[in-house]
Amino acid sequence: MSLQDVDRSILANRGAGGVKAEEYLQRASVKLRNWLSRYGLLAAFLVFWQAASSSGWINPAVFPPIDAILSAMWRGVFGGALLDDIAISLQRSGLAFVAAVAVAIPLGLFMGQVRPIEQALDPILQLFRQTSALALYPVFILLLGLGEASKVFVIFWATLFPLLLNTISGVKEVDSKLIEMARVYGASRPTVFRRVVLPGAIPAIFVGLRLSATTALLLLIASEMIGANKGVGFQVMNAQYNFQIPLMFAAIFILAGLGLIANYALVFAQRRLCRWSDVSI
Repeated sequence: MSLQDVDRSILANRGAGGVKAEEYLQRASVKLRNWLSRYGLLAAFLVFWQAASSSGWINPAVFPPIDAILSAMWRGVFGGALLDDIAISLQRSGLAFVAAVAVAIPLGLFMGQVRPIEQALDPILQLFRQTSALALYPVFILLLGLGEASKVFVIFWATLFPLLLNTISGVKEVDSKLIEMARVYGASRPTVFRRVVLPGAIPAIFVGLRLSATTALLLLIASEMIGANKGVGFQVMNAQYNFQIPLMFAAIFILAGLGLIANYALVFAQRRLCRWSDVSI
């Protein structure tokens, strides 16, 4: 091999390496732009909060700096003070959510297929749906006491209806032509339900699951602020009473984080089960 061939080989390798580096930079630039377009405003808001509180533009006693909130969160979580509260809150909301799923999905699938039952029960469902669960919370306390039962039941009550109504709507929106085609080809009623109705209703069911998960956390805060001595919602009120404002915001951020985790988990599950549909976070 001559020196010219060696030089050409080196230049070719350098050129290939330069192309790969350029492609890598382009991909990184695209990812950065996508991240900024999605989370840039949130990041700017947090930076503004930190700067405004640290410089005294806003009252740091009311809105402490982000680093003080993160420090309080670190001490509370890794010091163990908030771990028990997080576990108790997850237990309450998780138990209520699982109970709502166990009741709402089978009932919604049944009502969505049997129209006379759905028409007979829809008025009372709409009445209960429009009645605030917090307005009924004193009734639940009178019936079940101030213990865990009333807290779990008010969360269950609030999470039941979004999931139930979305399940009914999902079943009713399944294309009737697909059902007729399956019956023409000799599919039995259970087969039609398993192969046509249930897959068609799954996207709407997941919408109801995401709404119910959000509602469960919202009602969790309210239920733990009344007659509770443990839980993240209790810590929010307790920290406010004792003027531990960084700890109060830390508990609020933890609740927001739990909601985001639940939402992302459900979106991930929906993308795996509903590959044909476009799922947005």
